[in-house]
Amino acid sequence: MAKMTVALFSGSIDKLTGAGVVISGAAADDMDVEVFVLLMAARAFVKGNQDKIDGLSEYPELKDEFTKSLERLNVSTWIEFFEMSKELTNVKVYICSLAGKMWGGEKMEDFIDLVDDICGIGEYITSAQEADVHLFI
Repeated sequence: MAKMTVALFSGSIDKLTGAGVVISGAAADDMDVEVFVLLMAARAFVKGNQDKIDGLSEYPELKDEFTKSLERLNVSTWIEFFEMSKELTNVKVYICSLAGKMWGGEKMEDFIDLVDDICGIGEYITSAQEADVHLFI
């Protein structure tokens, strides 16, 4: 079975949604997926923050147009994409311990249910080396 490793760096709504789309596509193709949540993205995975995502990584002036388009097209939320993917195949979500601490998350109970574990950067490096597909989002 093919393996995809995703380094999810950005916590903006467009990048989280894009990651969700890519991950769900990989899951539908029956790939194993490991997502390593780094730096700015970790904020979105801390309990209570998932609804505080209000920016775009580029062109912030288009945020309202982007979110209205998602609603109009009935596009799943980034969390729903992740949940659907986890139901389809082996998808694991890991929070980088440094990134979690930056946003007040030090224990598993500090994060939303999508998170499978907290790890160090070495686990990400190993996963990236072993992956058939490696993305940095």
